[in-house]
Amino acid sequence: MAQEDSGQISTAGWDAINAAMAALYPGQEPRHFGTLLSHTLGGNDPLDGISVYWSDTPRPHWHYVSYGFSELYDKQSDDPQESGFGFELTFRLAAAPGENKHEPPAWPMNLMQNLARYVFSSGNVFEAGHHLDANGPIALDTDTQLRHLAFVADPQLPAIDTGNGRLNFLQLVGLTDDEMAAVKRWSTLGVLTVMEPAMPLWITELGRDSLLRDPALAAQLEAGSQREGSSTGMLFVETLDWRVEGATTTLVLGAGQVPSVLELLPLRLHHDKPLVALGKERQWRFEPGRMDDLQTDADSARCVLSDATLTALLASVRAERGVYPLPGGKLQVEVRPTLLRDGQGGVIREIG
Repeated sequence: MAQEDSGQISTAGWDAINAAMAALYPGQEPRHFGTLLSHTLGGNDPLDGISVYWSDTPRPHWHYVSYGFSELYDKQSDDPQESGFGFELTFRLAAAPGENKHEPPAWPMNLMQNLARYVFSSGNVFEAGHHLDANGPIALDTDTQLRHLAFVADPQLPAIDTGNGRLNFLQLVGLTDDEMAAVKRWSTLGVLTVMEPAMPLWITELGRDSLLRDPALAAQLEAGSQREGSSTGMLFVETLDWRVEGATTTLVLGAGQVPSVLELLPLRLHHDKPLVALGKERQWRFEPGRMDDLQTDADSARCVLSDATLTALLASVRAERGVYPLPGGKLQVEVRPTLLRDGQGGVIREIG
């Protein structure tokens, strides 16, 4: 690590984060949890540390902030405008009645470190509007309904300039299955904006029910989706293939992914936006158009659907094993069963 002329390592990035937090929580000394062996020295935890602040408003909660996605010490990257990956993570967790404000739960820190491992190993960065499936409860060994995470700009921490470049504070927000489905049908910011009155500062509460149980809120989300369409332009699918036989192309999808494709197609194409189904080796791009068109090569396909053909596809294709021809005879959809497997590879359920 480079050193300044004085022989001291710069802490410009770390100090800038501290200053931002001190402005939000004046006079408060946070609980700081450091890493025993840093990632640069071979440790397993990429983040150098996580600080936790206590807030009584708008409800008692802990506010976590990471140190390590950005450049905390001397400048190392070649980008003078951005500090490291360009962000730090924050998380707000509601405190249960009677919980000690000096003893914040540790699981959010493990969550942040796991996300950091993904970023450091893949180089893929998070941005406001992103979302991900936690593949289980966001807090392990709990019965919380929150199984997804959304990323949004922290509402109380604007972007800051540090001596090593600019960084944004991205807040993690826990969501239920149906709330995440609403995000996919519309957008992260659209859904979170509607939910914010019922979830001030987007504080995550492990024990809560889905906010879509409120019919008025659910109606607002549906109206936003119909008005603006879906921001989900790419859908990762396990089964995706096609074959060309004479003048007919057969698109092959897994039954487990068919409902998502059928749900998103009108929310994209009716708003003049494409939808890309991305498989392990091939990708299929649906586009809106006045006339049907289909072009394929070895690993990609471009499928233009007219309103009439889109309507026929939505009306005929089901998440059941079978072949579903579309008008004109140039395209048909084959649906194959989706096999759900356990950790050892055994089939535990068949869909379709």
